[in-house]
Amino acid sequence: MTPEHASQLAADICALAPVVPVLVVKDASKAGDLARALVSGGLPALEVTLRTDAALDVIREMAKVEGGVVGAGTLLTEADVIAAKDAGATFGVSPGATDRLLDACEANDLPLLPGAASATEAMRLLERGYTTQKFFPAEAAGGAPLLKGLSSPLPQIKFCPTGGVSLSNAPTYLALPNTVCVGGSWVAPSDLVEAGDWDAIETLAREAAALSR
Repeated sequence: MTPEHASQLAADICALAPVVPVLVVKDASKAGDLARALVSGGLPALEVTLRTDAALDVIREMAKVEGGVVGAGTLLTEADVIAAKDAGATFGVSPGATDRLLDACEANDLPLLPGAASATEAMRLLERGYTTQKFFPAEAAGGAPLLKGLSSPLPQIKFCPTGGVSLSNAPTYLALPNTVCVGGSWVAPSDLVEAGDWDAIETLAREAAALSR
């Protein structure tokens, strides 16, 4: 898979909804119900972070949910890429980008949303062919003002800001010309997941899906 093709597929996934849920799930038995609640609420693209022992099993369960597009977040190594794809992930997300990680995703036909936090990092990815990128950690790196500042010199790059993004500041990001969607964990808070309150999560998802961009 070429970087250009991978980036276009990532762009298509980002265009599905204004918010991509960033999910840290410890119990795979809750994965299916969680995915159904989010998809029913209008958020089909789901990023499962590889931060728990259950993450790969969570991806396997969520991949079975009709209408869901499941990806793996926090990809760091070639082994992560292979394991995520084998589990059923159809896209990947990384906090940054290294040549080795990009090579692995391209070799394994896994579209990647690579992370950048500066003009130099964004330009390096653009030079390779990645026009759709993750802006991370969004708030800590400078927030919407920094992202807005990148829009004029780098108009060909579209971003998914993630990291510190919430319902309250998401509209500010989504109003920027270079933001295609945002990533956030607020739509699936751990207490609601642990309680199995899928109706409440679906309500949060509907609220997020209604955000304008």
